[in-house]
Amino acid sequence: MKLTATHNFPKSPIYNKAIEIFMLSRNISSYLVEDFNSRSAEHIDHPVIYFSGDIIQQSNSLAPEILKAESKPFQEDRFKHIASLEKLTTSLTINCERLEKFPSNGKDFLPILKKELKKFRKLQRKWLMTL
Repeated sequence: MKLTATHNFPKSPIYNKAIEIFMLSRNISSYLVEDFNSRSAEHIDHPVIYFSGDIIQQSNSLAPEILKAESKPFQEDRFKHIASLEKLTTSLTINCERLEKFPSNGKDFLPILKKELKKFRKLQRKWLMTL
C-alpha cells in the first residue's frame, strides 16, 4: 500500500510524522542503493541492499499500524498494534545505524532520518496517552 499525505486519513501529528519518515526513508534508500551500485561491481549480495529495503518496508508499516491502533475499540487490541509500532521504530533505528557503517555519500542523510525517528518517539509517547 503506497501512502501519501493526500489520502483522507487522520491528520494527527504522529500519522503525519509516519508519512514523513516513510518518504524520507524511501528517498534515502534510493540514494544509498544508487550510490553503492555505482561504486561496486559486486553489489548483488551486499547488506546495504537489504538494510535499505528494510527501512522502506518498516517505515511503510508505521502509518497503517497507527490507523489500526486508533480504530480498535478494545484497549487490548490497541496494545498489539502499539507493540508492533514500537518494534518497527526500534528496527528502523538499528537499520539506520547499520547503514551508517557502509561507505556511501548517502550515509550523510541517515542522521536526518534518525532525528525524525526521535521526534516520532516523542509524538508516540504523547499519542499513547490519548488512546
